[in-house]
Amino acid sequence: MTRFVQRTLLPAPASLAFEWHTRKGALQRLTPPWERVELIRSDHSLNPGSQVEMRIKIGPFRKTWIAEHRRLVPGVEFQDVQVSGPFARFEHTHKIIPQDADTCWLEDDIDYALPLGTLGQWVAGGFIRRQLGRMFRYRHAVTEADLLALHPTHKKSTTMKIAVTGATGLVGSALCSLLTTAGHDVLRLVRGKTQDANDIPWDPARGELSTARLEGVDAVVHLAGENIAGARWTTAFKERIRTSRVEGTRLLCETLARLKQPPKVLVCASATGFYGDRGNEELTENSSAGSGYLPEVCQAWEAACQPARQAVIRVVNLRIGVILAAQGGALQKMLLPFKLGGGGIVGSGQQYWSWIALDDVIGAIQHAIITETISGPVNAVAPHTATNYEFTKTLGRVLRRPTVLPMPGFAARLLLGGMAQDLLLASARVVPEKLETHGYRFRFPELEGALRHVLGQ
Repeated sequence: MTRFVQRTLLPAPASLAFEWHTRKGALQRLTPPWERVELIRSDHSLNPGSQVEMRIKIGPFRKTWIAEHRRLVPGVEFQDVQVSGPFARFEHTHKIIPQDADTCWLEDDIDYALPLGTLGQWVAGGFIRRQLGRMFRYRHAVTEADLLALHPTHKKSTTMKIAVTGATGLVGSALCSLLTTAGHDVLRLVRGKTQDANDIPWDPARGELSTARLEGVDAVVHLAGENIAGARWTTAFKERIRTSRVEGTRLLCETLARLKQPPKVLVCASATGFYGDRGNEELTENSSAGSGYLPEVCQAWEAACQPARQAVIRVVNLRIGVILAAQGGALQKMLLPFKLGGGGIVGSGQQYWSWIALDDVIGAIQHAIITETISGPVNAVAPHTATNYEFTKTLGRVLRRPTVLPMPGFAARLLLGGMAQDLLLASARVVPEKLETHGYRFRFPELEGALRHVLGQ
């Protein structure tokens, strides 16, 4: 048996820190984005006998891991033990130790043994210890940041009922877990078969959305829409992008406007593509729209919220930049070529990429929901933007790989068509003026820190 311990001081009372761990969504919040883990089933409980079943990928192999909770001391500690999985033995005790009235220690204490005994320890012991350290540094950083964001509002706010569209996507799934661990009741608007009592069916293409389940909702977050990087930009695909955003938003807003008790706030996704290709110009929420396909789509997308505005619902149009996440989005597509040493600047490298870490996207959404003075367009980007050259060199440094294979602009256009110009070669130097003015505290204001967090480096 080998022992591993990770200990961190949390900025929250012990009771709040323990409660955070008991809520639905905590496991997803604590799963590092670079780990290839699929949740198969969960009892969503810490009670002895409850289980979690996951499928993990180790190299080319898949392995089922079943963990069972064996011991629970409410407010103090809980333990889960591997029933079956990759270890010969794995016992994990989570401890919450009060420091004073407003802080506590989080301690993860793990006893484990590797398969094949001494041989397994000799071959993989050092690697496993490094991976545990990498994982639990991430887990403790997320827990600390989530509690820091939650604690100041805990005493003055009650839980809310929040509906989310696009809840199974990259941003939506992360947002739902953040909101549920904060104590909110989350309803997911889903297309197709519902899987949970809190799922609400809707079909934007057919104009189908029932008003009954939305009555009494306090807030709505609208994230649904066709993935703009999901296929080559043919005429038909560009129309799908536009329709999914504009018509879906209009259906939702018209439905909310008809409610007897409409929500107080609607946070609707938009994109920094609103500004188009603007060179070195610094772009705030007061800057004009650009010209071209993406700016036109974004303008129509935001305009489709008008029925909600007319119903006196506070509307926030979140203009989101390039999202940094290891499990999806642009960064995920870049990782393999960069890890193979094939990364390099795109085009001139001087175009600005306005980026934001996934945790700051969902943090900004949460902030927009609870901050009653925020409305209208809000730039969801980090305060320190970067050129493509700076982004490329920083990612190479984090991955410890050379970045010497550039992609000329003509090659990008030949490979990706019109998508290349709008997504890779256009320059938008966007600043988060409203978020900073309204007191949002960025978890990752600097690019290198954001990349190291999401990649576990």
